[in-house]
Amino acid sequence: MGLISDADKRVIKEEFFSRLTNPVKLMVFTGREHCQYCTQLKQLVQELSELTDKLTYEFHNFDTPEGKEIARKYRIDRAPAVTITQDGKDMGVRYFGLPAGHEFGSFLEDIVDVSNGTTDLMPESKKALHGIERDVRILVFVTPTCPYCPLAVRMAHKFAIENAIAGKGRILGDMVEAIEYPEWADEYSVMAVPKIVIQVDGEDRVEFEGAYPEKMFLEKLLAALE
Repeated sequence: MGLISDADKRVIKEEFFSRLTNPVKLMVFTGREHCQYCTQLKQLVQELSELTDKLTYEFHNFDTPEGKEIARKYRIDRAPAVTITQDGKDMGVRYFGLPAGHEFGSFLEDIVDVSNGTTDLMPESKKALHGIERDVRILVFVTPTCPYCPLAVRMAHKFAIENAIAGKGRILGDMVEAIEYPEWADEYSVMAVPKIVIQVDGEDRVEFEGAYPEKMFLEKLLAALE
């Protein structure tokens, strides 16, 4: 039985995948841990790829030497995870855990943005993001039933995409499904979602809760860089 209904497939093809321009490849990493939903994750990716010839995928076992090597190339440090690439080019857009519930819409929009190599951020935001040359990791802890989480996830991913567009590729935007990664959520005392943690050069700099609008989110990022 398919995960995506025929009606939803039509919507996805007409409203999302009709906007794709460049090929997109989903790099999917699974392993022994946290893999309660890995079967569903693989099935979801396969069903989406059947809806357009511009979307392909690769499955990799994070527990094997070969899988770990490919994961390092895409800066993936745990599994399950999916990174959305522009035909193999790392754009810093990652999902740690199944993009289900409210996050499924984010996943589709991210595929469109990565394919087109652009976002709807304001010009001044793009200019600031294009100039960032330090390693930044934005962790966005979510749950599938959180209606505000996709706003935070999408903002982190847009920041990563814009920095990649500028040829820097220094920003990583990570959705972390807190239920699938309880020890990661505990590490940051996640009591409410979305919970955002901004790391700079591997060091935790800023933490906050809530889906901030673009300008405020960027201000938090720039403050973390100071």
